[in-house]
Amino acid sequence: MNHIYCRLAVTNLKNNRQFYLPYILAGMVSAMMFYIMRAIQGSEAIAAMRGSSTVYMMLTMGLVIVALCAGIFLFYTNSFVMKRRKKELGVYNILGMEKKHIAKVMTWESVILYVLTVCGGLVLGVVFHKLVAMFLVNLTGMSESIPFYVSGWGCLQTAELFGLTYLLMLFYNFLQVSLANPIALLHGSSVGEREPKVRWLSAVSGIVCILAGYYLALTVHGVLEAVNMFFAAVILVLVGTYALFLSASIAFLKMLKKNKKYYYQTAHFITVSGMLYRMKRNAVGLANICVLSTMVLVIISTTVCLYVGGEDSLNHNFPKEINATLYFERVPAQADRAYLVEQIMETAKKQDRKLTSMSDYADIVAVIHMDGNVVERYDNNESSYNYLEMGMLYVMTRADYEQFTGHTYEPIAPGSAMVAASHVLDGDVVEIFGTEYLVADKMAFPEGFPNKEIQDFLGNKQVIYMVVEDERALEPFLSYEVQYHMEIDTDGTPEERKAFAAAVQQTLESSKEKIAFVSGMVASRAEQREEFMALNGGFLFLGLFLGSMFLMITVLIIYYKQISEGYEDRERFAIMTKVGMGRDVVKAAINTQVRTVFFMPMIVAVLHLAMAFPMVKTVMYVFGMMNTTLFVGCLMVTAAVFAVIYLIVFQVTSRSYYRIVY
Repeated sequence: MNHIYCRLAVTNLKNNRQFYLPYILAGMVSAMMFYIMRAIQGSEAIAAMRGSSTVYMMLTMGLVIVALCAGIFLFYTNSFVMKRRKKELGVYNILGMEKKHIAKVMTWESVILYVLTVCGGLVLGVVFHKLVAMFLVNLTGMSESIPFYVSGWGCLQTAELFGLTYLLMLFYNFLQVSLANPIALLHGSSVGEREPKVRWLSAVSGIVCILAGYYLALTVHGVLEAVNMFFAAVILVLVGTYALFLSASIAFLKMLKKNKKYYYQTAHFITVSGMLYRMKRNAVGLANICVLSTMVLVIISTTVCLYVGGEDSLNHNFPKEINATLYFERVPAQADRAYLVEQIMETAKKQDRKLTSMSDYADIVAVIHMDGNVVERYDNNESSYNYLEMGMLYVMTRADYEQFTGHTYEPIAPGSAMVAASHVLDGDVVEIFGTEYLVADKMAFPEGFPNKEIQDFLGNKQVIYMVVEDERALEPFLSYEVQYHMEIDTDGTPEERKAFAAAVQQTLESSKEKIAFVSGMVASRAEQREEFMALNGGFLFLGLFLGSMFLMITVLIIYYKQISEGYEDRERFAIMTKVGMGRDVVKAAINTQVRTVFFMPMIVAVLHLAMAFPMVKTVMYVFGMMNTTLFVGCLMVTAAVFAVIYLIVFQVTSRSYYRIVY
């Protein structure tokens, strides 16, 4: 008896191959992606490489996202397929097959689909695992080779994940069949929609949410505020997008319908009425396409920008080849500073390195809260202080400030201070920690100011450099952290520069016996380049991986949407043709309707991307990407490539729609 059910299940899958083939292929690709991600994550060769911790973090995050997306997507396509098959299942029921027998057929179908999906996905995963792993190694700059192997844990977890997904879908399908009567099943795929009512509250709320999200994105100031507001803006736009397609689109179509001059034209009449009656059901699909398109554009453009601009980002974060910072309890004496400089120069001679530039300066750093021209100590317990208003005060002597900026300045009188800030101060007096200072010179950060872009991008106008004449004027600030910086540029290959940085680190540690400092650290651009490549390469790999998956889901949603609408519209357009409407008029109306519905999500997605640009650009500063021109270029290229792919999908799926309708 089970053999009969199995044969019937196979026959059903063959007869419905137009629906199931894309479903199976998408499931196989999802299983392949999950296996590859898990296999690379568990690779011992990857774990032994430099920067593996960063790559592992990226892969873990990607693994979770792939698993969630695969489950949600399979449920989405399963609900579509079940809707199309309700008539078929209703026929079985009317012909005498009980629901328990239908359940057995559905069980065999699920088993066959599961086996095809998992086995096909694992075969593809094993075949392409090595290639994808090599691609990841190339992106992250790792030099070691990746041996070919089959991940047992990857196979097991892939089978478990998709087994659980198909089991839940089977129970869902059982529930759909058991709760429906045969007549409902028979007409389940052809149930019409009533003309939807306008939910003005939802429509207005959706538009308000989108505008509020746009406002947050366009008015953000500073990295802290951007990171803090990013998810709020995303949620607002996400909620607003669904409300826009669910309610605002219906309201807009209703307005077009009331415009008699527009509505009572043949093409407009067919287009507006067709879209109006199906918008209630298709609005979620359109919103899904819009959201997924936006995600693809943002993910691909940002990760490509981070990777392409990696060197530029590295130079912004490390303007000198070697940056050494020592922490003192007091301002280091000139003799101590001269000794440290001498030791570094001797180390360069031993390493056969030529110092192309070298500068040193000391500053005192304090965390502050600034209100106008009044600078106070930042107090975490002060309820009136917002952490977004937390700022930094740097106090330096004029000589050190000249070393820091590379410019010369006039002497500063006692009781006065030169002030450089992220904004121009008002008035001629500034109060710092209860003491008033005459402002000898006040200015915003000049062009060429070290780290000017970083300081400007803090955005809260809480960054201030106070410059005094000599070390005696620093005494009121000695209770704060004293830093001594040495910035060095040198020649040599990357390996020679890394070796020199290590020698500098050792020299400074040995100098601690003569010069008392609390601690120190040495950062090398050559060393950090490997970390940047691992981080940005990992981001690009994850971005391409997830972008590809989101694109696949978008394409499948579009395909099923076109197929579904084709079957729904076939009888409607056939009736129009029979009552005398010319085929050319009908085809023109179809073209208008398909183009309008198809390109609406893409237009809204591009609008979302344009409005989100200031906030996304700000968030990119967290990763050191400050090249706005490069980011704009990556966005435009990504949008252009995606538009071409979207157009190709439109052409392919539209042909399927036209074949069904005609």
